Amino acid sequence: MTFSHATLEQRVLLLGEAGASEALTGSRVGLEKEGLRVSCAGQLSDTPHPAAFGSALTHPYITTDFSEALIELVTPALTDARAVLDFLRDIHLYLYRHLDDELLWATSMPCVLKGGAGIPLARYGSSNAATMKTVYRRGLGNRYGRTMQVIAGIHFNFSFSEAFWTLYQDQRPATEDPLGFRSEAQMGMIRNLQRLGWLVPYLFGASPAVCASFVRRQDTDLVPFDAQTLHYPYATSLRMGDIGYQNKQEEGTGMKACYDSLDAYVRSLTWAIETPCPQYEAIGIKVGDRYEQLNANVLQIENEYYSTVRPKQITEWLEKPTLALRRRGIRYVELRSLDVNLFEPLGLGLEQMHVLESLMLYCFLQESPGIGSRERRGIDENLVLTAHRGREPGLELSRERERVTLRQWASEVLTEMVPVAELLDGGSEGPHVDSLRRQREKILHPDATPSARMLAEMRARGESFFDFAQRLSCEHRRHFQAQALAAERSDDFGRWAAESIVKQREIEDADDLSFDDFLERYFAQSGARTPG
Repeated sequence: MTFSHATLEQRVLLLGEAGASEALTGSRVGLEKEGLRVSCAGQLSDTPHPAAFGSALTHPYITTDFSEALIELVTPALTDARAVLDFLRDIHLYLYRHLDDELLWATSMPCVLKGGAGIPLARYGSSNAATMKTVYRRGLGNRYGRTMQVIAGIHFNFSFSEAFWTLYQDQRPATEDPLGFRSEAQMGMIRNLQRLGWLVPYLFGASPAVCASFVRRQDTDLVPFDAQTLHYPYATSLRMGDIGYQNKQEEGTGMKACYDSLDAYVRSLTWAIETPCPQYEAIGIKVGDRYEQLNANVLQIENEYYSTVRPKQITEWLEKPTLALRRRGIRYVELRSLDVNLFEPLGLGLEQMHVLESLMLYCFLQESPGIGSRERRGIDENLVLTAHRGREPGLELSRERERVTLRQWASEVLTEMVPVAELLDGGSEGPHVDSLRRQREKILHPDATPSARMLAEMRARGESFFDFAQRLSCEHRRHFQAQALAAERSDDFGRWAAESIVKQREIEDADDLSFDDFLERYFAQSGARTPG
């Protein structure tokens, strides 16, 4: 039996016999968590990024996303999921020592908004690099509206250890260089994560309702929950539905990346960041002395492309992400479809981390043919259906040109994932197996999902979405304020903040180009052929 022609269960057995369980303990996970700073009254903060957090441009763990009020917390990539959550907890403890009367909003969907004009863009200083980041965000606001950009989420980053890659490649015919082999294998993993993308919002979606202020002047078929709240009765994740942030494929101004290979993926993104779009040309690039967007192309830069999962490589300073992928291949895979779970003070818990690790490995080990146009439409349809109606009895999804109920498909996937979880645990019992087992309750009883629990608690307490989210946000603040931050870790954050400010000043002092010339040089970068 060759590995290439083996079933999933046979592959797991072969890997287990080769010592994969030990090698997999070196896999690394990391998190990026977004959250809005708001006032005690639940209004979006209009204050600058707190000085105690250092420079949002250069701090390794505390930065901002679209808005000055949308903070982003980044953990290092570690081999222990619990250690990752401990680091994320420590960031929260440090934040709440310096947030004064503000708090972090506990959900993905934002608080009461007064229109996009009231949402401040993130600012990063006076350097060309800082200006580029702010102009990019201004362009996002001009293209898609600022309101959509303050939806928060969590990104789950995953990479295998060198020991696992060596062991895994030993199971395959040695026909490729290691970099190309890894790129091909991880692109297959990404394709399968897209095929099963609907499972993540079903199990972990936590945005079934939204404040009515979020969709004002939009034409939607959302149903009133109360006077201040809109929802879909069986929704799991409005963030992942068609009211959330997406590139505008339906309007002809967007694109779909090709995931057949890393080279195809890079080429499709390169086309988008080099191809003018008439609708965005109408906005203008530089209007008077102010840049309204970085360019008028389909994508300003690679990061603008919305996808539930991305291949990633760590970039050098001011290196284009596509060039980093071309030069060094895929370093890790980023899963971007996670809502902030307001039932967890950190936004997610250890059980969810273990399930996601199992899902990553499951998608890696499965066969993964290319995705044709028909399957692509089915993948997109499945995601939106699950986001809007995932808990609806009898809901059917599209699988291999046939209709199958979400419940049946999810049950089959969770069953097939058990040997994978056992491989991660090194036996039939352990945290991955236990965490996976508990997901079955959500399949058999949709009321056990976070989305259903949210709506049930709102009904039981007579709360609007805003009241519910504000109450939980305040509870989380009390939770963190009641804990002590170790003195050593507090000193670490103070040092990192100070170092980031020094680094920002050094970048500003080193600028020797006009912003026009800086942008021209940035977009003129070119690289070598993509591996894989």
